[in-house]
Amino acid sequence: MAFSLNPASGIDVNKPVLRNLPVSKLYEHALQYEKGTYLSSAGAIITSSGKKTGRSPSDKRIVEEKSTSGDIWWGPVNIPLEDRVFSINHERAVDYLNTRERLYVLDGFAGWDPKYRIKVRVICARAYHALFMRNMLIRPTAEELENFGEPDFTIYNAGQFPANRYTSGMSSTTSVAISFERKEFVILGTEYAGEMKKGVFTIMHYLMPKAGVLSLHSSANEGPAGDVSLFFGLSGTGKTTLSADPSRFLIGDDEHCWTDNGVFNIEGGCYAKCIDLSAEKEPEIFNAIRFGSVLENVVFDEHTRVVDYTDSSLTENTRCAYPIEYIPNAKIPCVGGHPKNIVLLTCDAFGVLPPVAKLTSAQAMYHFISGYTAKIAGTEEGVTEPQATFSACFGQPFLVWHPVKYASMLAEKMKEHNTNVWLVNTGWNGGAYGVGSRISLKYSRAIIDAIHNGELAQAEFENYPIFNIEIPKSVSNVPSEVLNPSASWKGTKESYVATVEKLAGLFNDNFKLYADQATPEIIAAGPQL
Repeated sequence: MAFSLNPASGIDVNKPVLRNLPVSKLYEHALQYEKGTYLSSAGAIITSSGKKTGRSPSDKRIVEEKSTSGDIWWGPVNIPLEDRVFSINHERAVDYLNTRERLYVLDGFAGWDPKYRIKVRVICARAYHALFMRNMLIRPTAEELENFGEPDFTIYNAGQFPANRYTSGMSSTTSVAISFERKEFVILGTEYAGEMKKGVFTIMHYLMPKAGVLSLHSSANEGPAGDVSLFFGLSGTGKTTLSADPSRFLIGDDEHCWTDNGVFNIEGGCYAKCIDLSAEKEPEIFNAIRFGSVLENVVFDEHTRVVDYTDSSLTENTRCAYPIEYIPNAKIPCVGGHPKNIVLLTCDAFGVLPPVAKLTSAQAMYHFISGYTAKIAGTEEGVTEPQATFSACFGQPFLVWHPVKYASMLAEKMKEHNTNVWLVNTGWNGGAYGVGSRISLKYSRAIIDAIHNGELAQAEFENYPIFNIEIPKSVSNVPSEVLNPSASWKGTKESYVATVEKLAGLFNDNFKLYADQATPEIIAAGPQL
């Protein structure tokens, strides 16, 4: 039976729509109709996202609507957009889509828990985008697709067509805009597929807390005994590496929700960074790049079609999207019980945070709201010494409510389920970047093992001054001098104290942004100078 869209969508009802095509047909269409698309030697499809090879956070807008306006954390993360301007962009996107010879519709779910999942419909003009979202959303069964009905949210991806930058509220020819009232998400002027993935995450970040469910930018895995761990961490902290443990089951690598029943993954796939990927370093990801996977903006040999993962000439942000079942130890359905351990990962390039510390509930809220890591020299032009980076809740670009709301929900969940929270530094030890050395991955893995096997929960702790956190006196397979930065510091005691105080000051300055909504207990859980 031919499928037709609801006339309310604005899409021409007489236009044939290609709904939930199988992978092989999407491959054929991408290779036939989309310039710059190739088949890799591993069987994955190689695509180009055009000029934009990453998200455009400065072009993201949330429509200001009476029904939702009081909920939203307005500011640089959630920039308001007039409803009238959203209507202009929506019409521009629909008009463009109506001119295309082929329209793809992809219906899928966000959320593995049937009680909380939402129905998402993607309407787009590129087979690449349909295949990407086929991988990233949860794929419906034939019966679920037949009874899908109308979606809870619709994505109009007209990314090949620009926004009018002279329209009120636009900052460029790119527009990524969400209306919670209309339940619509419109993309103009960027073909980067990650915008759709993170748009769905932003939608869940709004809807789930409304339903009493905590949405989290984290990875999650489960041990053989059913114990669940959540890992939070910004780029470069080791979140993917440390949560990919062959002795544990992967629930998900990026986006989760915590309900009264436990945790569930929002996604049906993974969106892995590919720069410097190798079979030796990350075999699960490397082997997931095969038929059905989407490689974005990678460089490859024109003759052999073998991808060169070390080549960042197009972008540092080379990516691959694949279904989660391509990971051998994935847990399907992607759900688990209540977390026993939460790991807040940081890469401290100042060399003064300990490799592991146990946090109280208030400290967990403080460090969760802070979301700290550091950029090092060489990662960005002009960076010559470590630079502190703070991203609230370890996922600031995707927050919709005030960070304190997510942190308060996290504290309630931790208290109810007696969850341990650990701060784990995978950065520098013995001195700042340039003097000290990066904490060995084998030590970081040993620390995570000690968290999982219960050793750390039973350890003897000592106070780490200024940051006022508890650090263990010993951890199996980790040298004791590594555990306390003051013992491993290679410079003078004065330079060590000055560096601790400098980082503590940066934490305190950053937290002033949230002090108006944080309790005195949370504020007091920060560094004491």
